Amino acid sequence: MRTTFHEQLDSLTGQLADMCGLVADAMEKATRALLSADLPLAEEVITQDADIDALRMESEAQAYALLALQAPVASDLRSIVTQIHVSEKVERMGDLARHVAEQTRRRHPQPAIPADTRDRFAEMARLAVVTARQVQQLITTGQARYTELNDADDLVDSIERNLLASVSRNDWPHGVRAGIDVALLARFYERFADQAVSIARRLDYAVTGTLPSPN
Repeated sequence: MRTTFHEQLDSLTGQLADMCGLVADAMEKATRALLSADLPLAEEVITQDADIDALRMESEAQAYALLALQAPVASDLRSIVTQIHVSEKVERMGDLARHVAEQTRRRHPQPAIPADTRDRFAEMARLAVVTARQVQQLITTGQARYTELNDADDLVDSIERNLLASVSRNDWPHGVRAGIDVALLARFYERFADQAVSIARRLDYAVTGTLPSPN
C-alpha cells in the first residue's frame, strides 16, 4: 500500500515539475511576442494556458484523492499539502504569462511597449523564467533551496522599480497609455517571480516542516 502511495506521489511531483516547465515556456513565448509584436505567438500562449489550467485541476484532484484514501502522516502529509499549494501558484504563473500575451494582442499591430524599455523587459523576463526553471529543478530533485531564488527575484523587483520611476518622470515622452502599459506589464513579471519564490518556500516547508521567513 505504501509503495503505491509513494508511486502516486512521485507521479504527482513529476506532473507539477512539468507544469513549471510549461509556464516557463509560456513566459518565454509571451515575451518574444511582446518584444516583436508577434500576434500569432501571443495567441498561442493564450490558447495553451487552458492546458495549464487543466493540469492544475488534475493535480489537485490527485492530491485530494491521496489525502482521502491514503491517510498520510507527517512528512507525507506536508508533501501533499505542498503539492496543492504549488499547483495553484504554478497556474497563477501561467495566467501572468497569458496576461503578457493578451497585452501584446490588445496593442497589435503596434508594439505594447516603447522601444527604450525593451532591454529592461527582456532582462526582467529572462530572470523571471530563471526562477521558474529553478523551481522546476527543485521539484524534480526534492532539494528545496528557497534562498537561491532570491537574487533573481530581487533583480526583477529592481527593474520593476526602475520602470515605474521612468513612467513617473515629468519627461516621460510616451504618453499616459504607454506608461500604464509599462507599469502593468512590469507588474506581471514581478508577480511571476514572486510566485516562484512562494513555491520555493513551500518546498522548504515540505522538507523541513518550517516555513522560511520571506525577505
